[in-house]
Amino acid sequence: MMKFFMLLVFLMPMCFMKNMFWMVQMVLFFMMFMFMNLSMGIEFFFNLSYMMSCDIMSYGLILLSIWISILMIMASENINKMNFYINFFLFNVIFLLMMLYLTFSMMNMFMFYLFFEGSLIPTLMLIIGWGYQPERIKAGMYLLFYTLFVSLPLLMGIFYVFNEMNSMIIYFLKFINMDMYMLYFSMIMAFLVKMPMYFVHLWLPKAHVEAPVSGSMILAGIMLKLGGYGLLRLMIFLQQVNLKLNYISIVISLVGGFYISLKCFCQVDIKSLIAYSSVAHMSLVISGIMIMNYWGFLGAYIMMIGHGLCSSGMFCLANISYERLHSRSLYINKGMMNFMPSMSLWWFLLMSSNMAAPPSLNLMGEISLINSLMSWSWISMIMLMLISFFSAGYSLYLYSYIQHGKYYSGIYSYYMGVSREYLLLLLHWLPLNFMIVKIDYSMIWF
Repeated sequence: MMKFFMLLVFLMPMCFMKNMFWMVQMVLFFMMFMFMNLSMGIEFFFNLSYMMSCDIMSYGLILLSIWISILMIMASENINKMNFYINFFLFNVIFLLMMLYLTFSMMNMFMFYLFFEGSLIPTLMLIIGWGYQPERIKAGMYLLFYTLFVSLPLLMGIFYVFNEMNSMIIYFLKFINMDMYMLYFSMIMAFLVKMPMYFVHLWLPKAHVEAPVSGSMILAGIMLKLGGYGLLRLMIFLQQVNLKLNYISIVISLVGGFYISLKCFCQVDIKSLIAYSSVAHMSLVISGIMIMNYWGFLGAYIMMIGHGLCSSGMFCLANISYERLHSRSLYINKGMMNFMPSMSLWWFLLMSSNMAAPPSLNLMGEISLINSLMSWSWISMIMLMLISFFSAGYSLYLYSYIQHGKYYSGIYSYYMGVSREYLLLLLHWLPLNFMIVKIDYSMIWF
């Protein structure tokens, strides 16, 4: 595991050389290829070194992190063209990838916390440095304070566990069971805010709308998954309290997911709509993890991977329109089918994956999550039906609103999609719809 970390460390000086934009991306492709070819021990932790190791859960999320980082660089061609602090941008992306890589591969709970919070800084830099509107400062503050407010209790909780158990290694914690309400809430809230759960989700749409395309991609693709990953790891020793209190978070998530789905229909900003749809998807993931049965855990994991690719791809599409029209308003982005018929296909493909149409990973995740929620209580079927129905609803609403209709006369000075953009969307869509062929890897990691 250390070798990939060192690769990233030595990639950093390369960011500051001249004309190295695509070279950095090529090195990341190489790293991705090497990481994919690791010999995997499916049931256990593998590649142990120092405090780092991998199991299937970390493996999938690290792969996703490297992949999204590659695509971030590909999507940010505009920064390269304008030569807008390009070296610092590359440095930021590599540093962020390094933090995420370390977060997912740490076995020590304190180190996990350290890098979990450390990934906040480069994200903040991306939003404040390369965002589009002046409100990005406010969005950055939202992101920072929502996350920092709940992360101190998590740190205290980790220290308490260490004090009681004399160990912070996550793997050892499966042998203990802590029946303490305060500890439960202090440990869990940081991850629920990061997910984000309904009621503490307000930072997400703000951050997305103000972030540049790379910021939105990494936020949607990986940052939301940090919360899910933390919950999946720490639920092991909070079982007893969780079984007493999980109905609270499940009810909030399911009802909140339904409310957010309705709120998607009120959005006039493309990015804002996609951000709210992320919250609706994550509410299902939270419910699946909280129920603590096998299907729920598997469904949450698959849904996180699927959503990471799908949501990131949709933000790329939104950015492609934004680079041409300089507006993200649904009222101006109309009749796009007349101008970019091929891009219309990509909108359709990614929208269909977003509403969990086969053969996307989202479908597999949603089936598992619905299965687990139904086994917990059949009443949850009502909310699940509404969430599934409205998720198809707002996806179709966004698609039809953008592609059809009378186009705005100011967009005649327009250029078609370039091959880089089509490749970018293909690299989002292919893994999202072809990984279902090897779904057994995701379904046996316990």
